[in-house]
Amino acid sequence: MIRAVNLQKTLETQKVLKGLNLEIGSRETIVIIGRSGCGKSVFLKHIIGLMKPDSGYVEIDGENVSEMKERRLTELRKHFGMLFQGAALFDSLTVEENVSFALRRQTDMTLSAIRDVVREKLAMVGLKGIEHHKPAELSGGMKKRVALARAIAMEPKIILYDEPTTGLDPINADAINDLIISLQKRLDITSVAVTHDMVSAYKIASRIAMLYDGKIIETGTPAQIKGSSNPVVQQFINGRAEGPITDSEGKEIR
Repeated sequence: MIRAVNLQKTLETQKVLKGLNLEIGSRETIVIIGRSGCGKSVFLKHIIGLMKPDSGYVEIDGENVSEMKERRLTELRKHFGMLFQGAALFDSLTVEENVSFALRRQTDMTLSAIRDVVREKLAMVGLKGIEHHKPAELSGGMKKRVALARAIAMEPKIILYDEPTTGLDPINADAINDLIISLQKRLDITSVAVTHDMVSAYKIASRIAMLYDGKIIETGTPAQIKGSSNPVVQQFINGRAEGPITDSEGKEIR
């Protein structure tokens, strides 16, 4: 469904993506791991066409995203849902208005039908009867759930998750992980998440890809990543501070 080929991107003077290659299959949940600032969110923005690469390309179902005209991009984005890192709810709008934001602007549904969809999606994420609340009245976990309801309101084929558990306590983070798994199964969608939370990555992923120095250096199932022989992968997943990377015999290799 999604194919990134030799993706390269420089922001100001920093080369963030340096030839990223990755294929994401239909209906899988892939988690992209890597250190903060390594380019994970930049890659997501290329998938949805918010950024254009300096070279290389991203294909969605065989179409080159960077070559799409704005009208085609708008149509493509209707098939995407996105959960932003900070939920990104509109503070001045109610929960119902936040969840229905795209429905009101991109469909010709009646207000009654839209309200039905809002109630349905809120129920799917475990929230009922909060349609008239404002974001300021909600906890961090509830805000994430409302943002998830908004992400699925348009019945997307692909959902992008940008650090879905950041800022949440372990219990609420695990609840969001369970919701991601549940929605993937119920909606039969493709999910792409970026995170540095390995607990979340191991739980939700069917496949994990490690982004390092602007490239994907390894992919595999959670079990394969845990057992990786790559010292860079091991340093990250075990949370070791930056320092010399050594091989299995303790010899420094970088």
